[in-house]
Amino acid sequence: MNDEPPPSRRKEANRNPRRDSARLSSVTTAIHLLKTFTEEDNELGISELAKRLNVAKSTVHRLAGALLDEGLLQQNPENGRYSLGIGLFALGSMVRARLDVTSESKHILNTLREKTQENVRLAVLERSAVVFLHDFESPQTLRLRSGTGQARPAFCTAEGMCLISGLREPKLSEFMAHPRPARTEKTITDEEELRRRISRVKRHGYAIEDEECDEGTRCIAAPIYSGEGRIVAAVGVAGPRVRIKKADFPKLAPLVVDAAESISERMGYPLRQPIYI
Repeated sequence: MNDEPPPSRRKEANRNPRRDSARLSSVTTAIHLLKTFTEEDNELGISELAKRLNVAKSTVHRLAGALLDEGLLQQNPENGRYSLGIGLFALGSMVRARLDVTSESKHILNTLREKTQENVRLAVLERSAVVFLHDFESPQTLRLRSGTGQARPAFCTAEGMCLISGLREPKLSEFMAHPRPARTEKTITDEEELRRRISRVKRHGYAIEDEECDEGTRCIAAPIYSGEGRIVAAVGVAGPRVRIKKADFPKLAPLVVDAAESISERMGYPLRQPIYI
């Protein structure tokens, strides 16, 4: 007879509730600390923060130091008081860019779908993957299933290659350090070849996917730029290989690029050279 407890019970027994609770409490307190600042009280000292949060000054001092190191708080050198840091603005700008590109692109993406009769996708980069914010299905009977909200490896998708082309060193090297398992027989995993493809995307303004991510699927995509000239998203047209032939890429490319440029213009892109991040 096996007296060993079930795995789920054994895992529970190995946990340290006090340690987990302490970590959660610290994170929650840090979040509450940031939310304490308002337009009226945009600069606060340790004593005032401790009073409002109802925690010890030592706790506030420790959390404020960590948030200061991450750029989420900044400190006035004259009086030692804290205020919200520029790091929060950077994070908020990324969220706003995603919201803006989503709202500004819907009509253009629908028009592109009508012109191409294929799936039209809007993707953003999330670490080493692309996430589809929109994936409007083709009106044809044989079509790709919508992937809205789903993630795909960025290195083997057309949208991903467009987004990667907006990275410069050392960000690009950090991306290349992620695992690149082959998904099909055509998946390109070699770093040198991927870098060559990135260079082609920069030269031509669009990327091509020929069954590298999913068998039987082809896609062509172009990058979308923010008002600051950064690549923030990509628009792609995808469909089954039985309908999207390689010979169709030259006529599809201008349609996809035009759609991406239209969205970029709505984002305030001034038609200058992109800034690589």
